[in-house]
Amino acid sequence: MNKKQSSKSVSSLAAKTLQSNNASATAKKLAGSVLSQAKSSNQTGANLEGLASSVLTSNKYSKDTKTLAGSVLSQSNKKR
Repeated sequence: MNKKQSSKSVSSLAAKTLQSNNASATAKKLAGSVLSQAKSSNQTGANLEGLASSVLTSNKYSKDTKTLAGSVLSQSNKKR
């Protein structure tokens, strides 16, 4: 069980990302994951862990997308 939850500020960023017409599909996937982890015990799946890791190591993603990726990874399964 995951005891970590998305913060209000990151959840707000995620909601804005999902509503944006300019956000990438990657950013929207991460945003959806962040929101699913707000006020719940959901944890990041293996596929999204890989995506988030790739985002953080790439130069092509924005600061906001990297913030979402960091939040997703912080709630991943430590056993993996």
